[in-house]
Amino acid sequence: MSADMIGMAIVVLSLILVFGKWVRLQSSTLQKLFLPSSLIGGFIALLLGPEVLGRMITAVTGNEMFNYGFFTEDMYEVWASLPGLLINVVFACLFIGFILPKPKEIWKTGGPQIALGYTLSWGQYVVGILLALLVLSPLYGLPPAAGALIEIGFVGGHGTAAGLEGTFEQIGFPEGYDLAVGLATVGVLSGVITGVILINWATRRGKTQVLGHPGEVSLEKQVGVVEHHKRESAGQLTTSPMSIEPLSLHVAYVGIAIFTGWLMLTGLQQLEQVTWGAWTDVELMAYMPLFPFAMIGGIFLQLFLTAFDKYDTVDRGMVLRIQGLALDLLIVSALATLALSVLGTYFVPFIILSAAGIMWNVIAFIYLAPRMIPNYWFERGMGDLGQSMGVAATGLLLMRVADPDNKTPAMNAFGYKQILFEPVVGGGLFTAASIPFIIQFGPIPVLIGVTILMAGFWILGVVAFGPNKTK
Repeated sequence: MSADMIGMAIVVLSLILVFGKWVRLQSSTLQKLFLPSSLIGGFIALLLGPEVLGRMITAVTGNEMFNYGFFTEDMYEVWASLPGLLINVVFACLFIGFILPKPKEIWKTGGPQIALGYTLSWGQYVVGILLALLVLSPLYGLPPAAGALIEIGFVGGHGTAAGLEGTFEQIGFPEGYDLAVGLATVGVLSGVITGVILINWATRRGKTQVLGHPGEVSLEKQVGVVEHHKRESAGQLTTSPMSIEPLSLHVAYVGIAIFTGWLMLTGLQQLEQVTWGAWTDVELMAYMPLFPFAMIGGIFLQLFLTAFDKYDTVDRGMVLRIQGLALDLLIVSALATLALSVLGTYFVPFIILSAAGIMWNVIAFIYLAPRMIPNYWFERGMGDLGQSMGVAATGLLLMRVADPDNKTPAMNAFGYKQILFEPVVGGGLFTAASIPFIIQFGPIPVLIGVTILMAGFWILGVVAFGPNKTK
């Protein structure tokens, strides 16, 4: 495939992303649902691609010229490969330029969120693996690895689902990728809708300590365009463009983080081949994707820069812009290449997993949040609920709706939580390793392990941080 075709595929993907933004600007319904433009653009590309328009034209005319709808086969191949590459950029950016607070402050403020977030995530594994053992495998022929799909799709989101495409293929379950992307879409939609419903319910029942309901969200936030007098720079110029373009420097830092992660993963894979892999025939690193190690590479890079970069050349805002670009393109390309035929084949298991994930999250939130969080339990817990259903961005959105003026500790607690949460679940090391664990050790040992972890964080949250303990 030529470089020209790769470039054109990215250009067309950019046009779709812009079109998604303009569709959102014209639709009040989409604005009220706070759907990202990348998600809208991805749906548009899906409809205009081979899975919908292509099939319709071929079925009606019998002409295979439009098998790929408005697009070409080469474009589709480029888009299919983008998510697995871009997820490394997203995770490498997580901690670059992020100044870590003191551990005592992290634990004091973010402890309740850490306990609740982990309880929700480990519980998704418990629910998913039980469903796989009792329903999905015996009745629908899905492998036990399907038990990890709820957490991968809901907490991990589109990026994590896309990043694990290679792992699904290696274990002989390529359909898992499409199911995970589908679950990620359900998670974002249900997270926003369920969150808004719960905020209305809590407001009427007097469970909120800060006046907040969907009607209080500004028109600016709904439309998604910042007013002229409120616009800020996308990032600070930490270096002179005469020496190096600041954006180039930050992209290079991200590249260093990814390369560091690649060195670690490659080293561990080679070590596995000559040690425990050769001795026991149990391989884990062979199935591990690169992106969680890219995140660790970012942490190492930040520690190095903190110690030796006396000129402070990293701007967190610039890093976030790079991460946002990668995530937008990732979501559009992942949805554009979603195989609807797979969702049709596994429609009932897909519905079962979706419903079970939503029910667990909502019931656990209503029951556990007031018992784990010492104050402002609803406003603070909405962040964990949103993230457990539709990644961190959904949690941030729901907290903004419930606490529009940032009067509670919700935002700080949620941010501190991410430091100890993201490296493990929600796309972290365990999320990436969950499928290899199930394949190598079997679903029952993994089920026992995640059940113990869920119970442990449940008890920790209630005993150490509950209202009766912390004033």
